[in-house]
Amino acid sequence: MTEKENLLRVINGEEPAWVPRFSMGPPVKWPGDTDTYPPAIAWAMFDVYPVTHLQNGGFIDMFGVEFTGTESMGGIALPAPGKHILDDITKWRDVIKLPDLEGVDWEKACDRAVKDIDRNETAVTQGSHVGYFQHLMNFMGFENGLIAMAEEPDECYALLEYLADFYDAVAKKVIYYLKPDVFSIADDTATALNPFISMGMYRELIKPFHKRLADIANDAGVPISMHNCGRCEDAIPDWREIGVRLWNPAQVMNDLPGIKKKYGNSLILCGCWDSSGPAGWSGAPEELVRSDVRKCIDNYAPGGGFMFWGSVYGPSDGEVARRAGWITDEYNRYGRTFYQ
Repeated sequence: MTEKENLLRVINGEEPAWVPRFSMGPPVKWPGDTDTYPPAIAWAMFDVYPVTHLQNGGFIDMFGVEFTGTESMGGIALPAPGKHILDDITKWRDVIKLPDLEGVDWEKACDRAVKDIDRNETAVTQGSHVGYFQHLMNFMGFENGLIAMAEEPDECYALLEYLADFYDAVAKKVIYYLKPDVFSIADDTATALNPFISMGMYRELIKPFHKRLADIANDAGVPISMHNCGRCEDAIPDWREIGVRLWNPAQVMNDLPGIKKKYGNSLILCGCWDSSGPAGWSGAPEELVRSDVRKCIDNYAPGGGFMFWGSVYGPSDGEVARRAGWITDEYNRYGRTFYQ
């Protein structure tokens, strides 16, 4: 059985032969990752959107939002502080311009996106974008973005509808040519304590556009994954309503035991790793990291409905690489023999 076949067993509600390892990245290894197994799932990396790469490791996206690398996150790029492109939501039509993709050869673009993936061994995730809530925050910053949602909901809806018309068209093209194994919707709408916005506001301004993407995937018969960090469990019933089958990173500030008990194998928990706990801290001892891998698998793997995803964040140094290596090694020792 291949890594892909084993992962698809979980998506189909079956117990796998071993615990699959989830990923939201391209088919490359993290620093310190000595895994010899092919990835179970990898991200299709598209190059059709115009992006300007900067010397500092950051980039400017197709809207003009500048992203900069963060040392504390190992170079992961986030919107540059204080460089918002939209100050007044009522002026979005003058500022937010989508690129013309009329001449894109989608078949070739999809071939390029998976050229480094062995599709016999590895499942492919097709993503859409960072999220409608996230786009608004990237354009305006959190303070102005949240105020805009409260004071000018109609203008926010009109902007997101403009984006959705574009992204829906792209999703249809890519699903047709790529034929992904999983379709990913992403939107980080929560802090570690609570959602940024009320569920009423989510259902009014964000969910309609999540549903539009979900409808496209559902019509094509592609399982849907939702990426949402933080304590976002309030939205799970809404995600289920639109057809979401997988949720990542399913962080520990949510009631994960209760969620697993309620939904069983119909909602696949991808992650459940305590990335902000002691095992994720700089200087964490090896046995603590390894014991957290075992604890995560013990808690959520029984019966299936779970994919392991443990990660280490911090500066790109040898200490981070060592911890990443411990996670991989313990997953291989324990997770790959768990169901035996």
